[in-house]
Amino acid sequence: MTIAGTPSSALADTVLERLTTVYPAAANPFRAAEMTAYMKGIAPYLGIRTPLRRELSRTVLDGIPRPDQTDCTAIALRCWELPEREYHYFAVDYLRRHAKSCGPDFLPVARRLVTTTSWWDTVDHLAAHVVGPLVAADGELRAVMDEWIVDQDLWVARTALLHQLRYKEATDADRLFDYCLRQSGHTDFFIRKAIGWCLREYGKTDPGAVRAFVAASDSRLSPLSVREALKNL
Repeated sequence: MTIAGTPSSALADTVLERLTTVYPAAANPFRAAEMTAYMKGIAPYLGIRTPLRRELSRTVLDGIPRPDQTDCTAIALRCWELPEREYHYFAVDYLRRHAKSCGPDFLPVARRLVTTTSWWDTVDHLAAHVVGPLVAADGELRAVMDEWIVDQDLWVARTALLHQLRYKEATDADRLFDYCLRQSGHTDFFIRKAIGWCLREYGKTDPGAVRAFVAASDSRLSPLSVREALKNL
């Protein structure tokens, strides 16, 4: 099955042919069962640990030219068609490496990835290292984040919370604090944790602002969010 909207790409054909040869050859069924259980059965695994997987990925990509946005889209969506989680990790690593090859039109693709086989292990990297750079490169996409923060899909909302995670001094603090308040009443662990995490990360840049925000908003934030926000302050 091919995900609707997956474009043709000769580069993706080559990468996927190599990838689906190299990765299965390194599969470890015993480790795969352990990894699947640890990740709550969100997806099956081949059983390839991260250091080996990244070494294999370098083999897969040896001699492969720099992609354009069409190539990135095709590789990501075709990896997501495959059930084993290591293929999704490959796509995330690839997009992190080539985020600058993608423009604002890639954001709907990122959303597709965020909302398909969703769990923190892929969503958080997509938020900070793919969606974040896209928004930083095109300020008009901030309006899309304003929509995502109130989305009914908790992983989309979590992505909006975390997209500025690596912005440091470039963080739009007013937007960050507003997003935290918009989701402060959410009951899900992953949203509450993300609120604390993005505040804690921004606290490395402006600890005073984070302390002041938490002090003023303590009654609206969950204990988990407050604890995470102030952990290093």
